[in-house]
Amino acid sequence: MSAATATWLAVLGAGLGCYLLKLAGLAVPARVLERPGVARVAALLPVALLAALVAVQVFTAPGQDGPRLVVDARAAALLVAAVLLVLRAPFLVVVFTAAAVAAGLRLVT
Repeated sequence: MSAATATWLAVLGAGLGCYLLKLAGLAVPARVLERPGVARVAALLPVALLAALVAVQVFTAPGQDGPRLVVDARAAALLVAAVLLVLRAPFLVVVFTAAAVAAGLRLVT
């Protein structure tokens, strides 16, 4: 099997898996979804997954022996973004300011 065939099989398999997962979610009875615990988990799960993704992207870098923990300009930009979000700054201001902080620190170091 060629690499292109394997790639397309992986893409089709992932698409089928996503469709089946969505179908399974639609098959859950409404009474299950109305429970307070389920509603709380459903509301907080996307936030937790996004926070985990951000943490992995900010604090890891490729190394010779696999990913390694780093604290660099990305961490400072994340801190600035968090402060601006607490201060309720507009989203574009948060993004551009964090990017400017990261770029400035990378320029200096």
